Amino acid sequence: MKIFENFSPNFTKKTRTKEKIKFVIIHYTGMQSEIESVQRLKDPKFKVSCHYLINRNGAVTRLVKDTNISWHAGKSKWKKFNNLNYNSIGIELVNKGHQYGYESFRAKQINSLILLCKILKKKYGIKKENFLGHSDVAPLRKKDPGEKFPWKKLNFHNVGKWYKKERNLAKMSKEEMEIKFFKNLHKLGFRYFSLKKRNIKDKKVIISFQRHYLPKHVTGKLDRKTFEISHFLTK
Repeated sequence: MKIFENFSPNFTKKTRTKEKIKFVIIHYTGMQSEIESVQRLKDPKFKVSCHYLINRNGAVTRLVKDTNISWHAGKSKWKKFNNLNYNSIGIELVNKGHQYGYESFRAKQINSLILLCKILKKKYGIKKENFLGHSDVAPLRKKDPGEKFPWKKLNFHNVGKWYKKERNLAKMSKEEMEIKFFKNLHKLGFRYFSLKKRNIKDKKVIISFQRHYLPKHVTGKLDRKTFEISHFLTK
């Protein structure tokens, strides 16, 4: 795979061992152009970067070496991990994002992403379920890569987690469904909510889950379909 190099100064200078790399976090750039995105990712003033950028035509550029800690995930949690920068590789896909006119991802772009993910998966022994979106690990702050991102297609290539639909579950009360749903999310790795009591911010966690697994039904409401998918994923 051909990878161009255009290094950013925005990374933690201390290197990490291969064993520390356990996740790949996928983002969109959320800016109006590729040029603007690269400028932002290289500007010391903004203190953001990523390891790889994939443009709309599928060209891959390395901005930070894998063994350095890139500043891409920010405040984030997944399972027992906090601040995912330390244990992840960040990949940015050029896309205007929700703020500037969210676009469908191009086939060339996704094909390059899948190939890159396969390489990283093999190189660092990354589990397939540890390929995540920025909104998965930071659901209260982030929307990317968003509901147009083809997680199901990635799963077909053994990258990322998806579900298999099974027989319908027994009926249960709304309260019981709610309790089980958040237990399922916690088991999957989602954080930023309490298992004991509900909070108004829980809606953003539900939206993040739906963007990933139910992209045509992003309502922020916990309904039967959303719950069932959480169940299928944890079986």
